[in-house]
Formats: sequence, structure tokens, C-alpha cells
Amino acid sequence: MMEKVTQWLQRDPDPRTREELQYLIDEKMIDELESRFSSRLEFGTAGLRGKVGCGPNRMNRLVIQETAAGLGHYLIAQITDARQRGVVIGYDGRPDSKQFAHDTASVLTALGIKVYLTHQVAATPIVAFGVKHFNAAAAVVVTASHNPPEYNGFKVYWENGAQIIPPHDSGIAEQIDIAATKPLPLESLAQAEKDEKMVWLTDDYYQTYRQAISGNPLLQNHHQPNAIRIAYTAMHGVGAQMAETLLKDAGFEQVHSVTEQREPDGSFPTVNFPNPEEAGAMDMVMALAESVDAHIACANDPDADRFAVAVKKPQGGYQMLTGDQVGALFGDYLLSNTDANKQLVGNTIVSSTLLSKIAKAAGAEYYQTLTGFKWLTNVAMQKQTSDHQFLFAYEEALGYTVGNKVWDKDGLSALVAFAQLTAELQSQGKTIWDQLESLYRKHGMHINAQRSIALSPDTPPVGDALRANPPKMIAGRRVEIIDDLKLSLRTYANGETQAINLPSSDVLTYQLERGARVIVRPSGTEPKLKCYYEIAGDFEIDETFEQAQANAEREMETLISEHQASLAS
Repeated sequence: MMEKVTQWLQRDPDPRTREELQYLIDEKMIDELESRFSSRLEFGTAGLRGKVGCGPNRMNRLVIQETAAGLGHYLIAQITDARQRGVVIGYDGRPDSKQFAHDTASVLTALGIKVYLTHQVAATPIVAFGVKHFNAAAAVVVTASHNPPEYNGFKVYWENGAQIIPPHDSGIAEQIDIAATKPLPLESLAQAEKDEKMVWLTDDYYQTYRQAISGNPLLQNHHQPNAIRIAYTAMHGVGAQMAETLLKDAGFEQVHSVTEQREPDGSFPTVNFPNPEEAGAMDMVMALAESVDAHIACANDPDADRFAVAVKKPQGGYQMLTGDQVGALFGDYLLSNTDANKQLVGNTIVSSTLLSKIAKAAGAEYYQTLTGFKWLTNVAMQKQTSDHQFLFAYEEALGYTVGNKVWDKDGLSALVAFAQLTAELQSQGKTIWDQLESLYRKHGMHINAQRSIALSPDTPPVGDALRANPPKMIAGRRVEIIDDLKLSLRTYANGETQAINLPSSDVLTYQLERGARVIVRPSGTEPKLKCYYEIAGDFEIDETFEQAQANAEREMETLISEHQASLAS
């Protein structure tokens, strides 16, 4: 191992991480050295993501340069005119992100690849937008999204504008491994600019994204926007300026931003975890909403690709909507404002089945993919036809894309769309809660939940045990269908089978009687099992919204507790 450490010290261009590594050596911190050097950060379909620090198993300048070299060589091999078409590069507000972005540009231009580099921080969807805008070969966003402050990441988009999927992930990873053994190509940005291999993306480019979103035909539903009061937070990320601008373009003048969280700050001083899904992360924007009597309290995550919203309740206070609730509201809203039978909408296998029912009732085409937005957009491009154009997709983890201006989740356009939905309902004398109740009464009361079970690292694969002894009952409900995505096989209770047309993945889905569903899959990054639950029951005519929700939640508690107990036994 010490030979690897010595080689690393010789190649590392960053005095800070060299000093950190030398300290670990001097203090004989063998366990820490093992953690940094026993493996390399794995490059996958989400690119790279990890803690910042020295060594190949951390995010640092050398890892970034080697990754950029691997990506560059792969692009040149795969795309004939990659050098001329170029790569768009942007970055978030974390401490190392600008340097990592500039290192990426330095390597790619040295390989002869044109680079479009943002002149300041940029929301992830603004960078992803650039792939199609410039007809680029790829894009890179240096961001760790909503991860804690000590993390950073390197996200890659392919020439179609969507995040990479197999086989590109493994192909790039192979080239990174080769690049890590060779001298690295580097060119100063000044020289690259002089040689016309680098273009700075200044405010004009950001305005091009703004115009594309504000001109999106799906975001032209202007119903008394100034009657709506909005509280907003960028959660110390990069979304505030563009979010406020897009809302103003759409006529929303009563927008109040959380001052303490408005500017980019990679230390995220006012939140324990900069993810809107985490408990407490929305506290400040909900407090601001309370003080200005806002209709909705909205948030983007730090790179502004996710969108979260809490809605004012009739009895006072604010309640955060789940990603599935927002997805269902969007699906119904967008289909009702378009020629629905010519539209294509989709969500992931762990998201609510409610969208499929909304789409069917509207006459739209619906599709379903594996977990991850990369699948939602790549599959959408394959499935859309002249008769069914892509309209909308979402995943339950607060990711939404409205239309095809950005082929990835876009929390900025989602913010505008939800504000417009709220304004339209308000103009009709309705609230978001009224609309949710209407959807539930029409399609059934749907609630979803997720639980994770921690496993010891040496636990045998849980999926294999479940396949060997498939359950016939779960929480007193008969198992009617088992979908095994590892075997690409659907099995009915009577023993009949059917092929499943989805990529192989270690996921088991149990369709239960009376509209319930359980999905089990191992985490791809940690020793834990992820379980997703859905209750989809009838909404009785004489029930109130609160009663139907309470009944469904009781059923959900039973389903979760009994299923978790069965896994432990």
C-alpha cells in the first residue's frame, strides 16, 4: 500500500491534500490510509460522489483530473466529432467545486475537446440544458447535490442530454483506470481560451435557459399569479436568483426568500442535512411562510434539480407534500392542460401507482422505469413517438421534469409549474388539498412510505433468501403477483409466468390483494435493505378526506410492521 501512497504524493497537484496525506503517514494512521487507498471511488451511472480528501477513494483534484481524462478518451472513441462538439461544464457552491470544474476543463481542452465552462456557479438543470442547446457531446456538473458538506461529486450527461446509463458508465470507468496509470494531459485555461478551445458561459447563456423555461408552452398557464404568496428557500444552494427570476417572469410578484439560506454556502450552516426530505430542513421556509401567510412554502435542494413544497393547511400551519403527491398533482394538471391522448408520462417502479391511473383515465400513454432519473429520461426518448410526445416524469425522491427543455429533473421549472397549479386552483376557489382529495376520490386513496433496514456487511443477499422461499401472504394480504427484476420474470399466484421488459436489477415487487404493494431492494451504496410500501384503497363516499387518510395510514402501519417483522424472522 505504501508504494501506492508514494506514487499518489508524486502525482497530486494539490498542496492541501498532499499535506493531509503526509500527516496521515507521519502519524502512522494505517486504518485511515487503508480507507483512502484500498479501493478507488467507483464511477457509475451517477458519475462519482464521495467525501473530499486525499487518496483515490476520495474526491480531490487528482481523482478529478484522472476522471476527466478517462471521460475525454471515452468520448473521443465513442463520438466521431466529440472534439468539435465539446463538453459543457458547470459547478455548484461547494468549496472545491470551482477548482474541480476548472481541472476538468484543463484536461479536456488538453485532449483537444472544446469546453463550454460556466463563469460562476450554476444549477444542475442549467448545465444539463446546454447539451442540447450546443449539440455538445456531453456535460459535466461538479456537485454533490443534497449530500452533507464534506461530499462532492462529478455527474456526467451524454450527448442526448440525459444522465449516462450502461454501457457508458463502465466504458468511462475503464478509461479512468487507464488514465490513472499515465501522465495527465493539462492545459491552462488561458491558453485554451486563446486557442479557441474554451468558451466562457456568461450571463447570456443563463438568460438563454431562462428564456427557454419561461417560453415553455407547458408553463403558460397564467391564472392570477399575483394572488399567490410564495415562501422560497435555495437551502444555501445555487437556485435562488434563477428561481426568483422565473417566478417573476410568470407573474408571481409575492415571493419571499429565506435570507439566511439564499446565497451559496457549501458549509450549509442552518441545516443539519441540506436535503428537503430530511426532518427540519424545511423549518426556516415554513416559518417564513407562516410570517407572510404564504399559500405554499417551496424549496430547491442545493443544486436546484429537486423541488419540495409544503402547503398551508385549512386549520393552520403547513404540511409538506410527498414526492408522490406532487407527482400525481403535476400529472393531472399537465394532462388536463394538453391533448392528453397524445402525451407520454412516466415514473419509477418505487413511485406511486396513482400516476398510471391518472394517465389511463386521461387517455395518455404511461411508462415505468427502474429507480433513477437517468432511466426516466433515457427511456422516454426511446418510447416517445409522433403520436405520443413526452410530457412529464417524476420519481418519488422529489425529482420532476416538465416537458423536454431539460432531459433531467429540474427543480426550477417544477417550482414555476407548481406555483401556476396553485394559482389556477385559487382562481377556481380551490386549494391544493381540495385537488388532492378530488384525485383520491376518483382513483382511490394512495399513500406511500419507505423504510430502510440496516444489515451487517456480511449478511447474505436477502433477495436470494426471498426468492428461495417466496411469501404467499404479507400482513394478512394474499400475494397476487411477484415481479422479480433480477430474473426479469413476473409470477402470478396460480403459477403462470410472464417476461418483464426492464433491465435486470435486484428488486422484488409483491402486488398484494386490496391494492397494496411491497418492494424490496438492497441499497447500491450501503449495507441496508430498502423497502417501499403502498396502500391504494377505496375512498368511501361518506368518508371525509381526514378519515380516509387516517384509515389508510393505519393500514400502512400494519403493513410495515408485519412485513418488517417477517424479514427479521
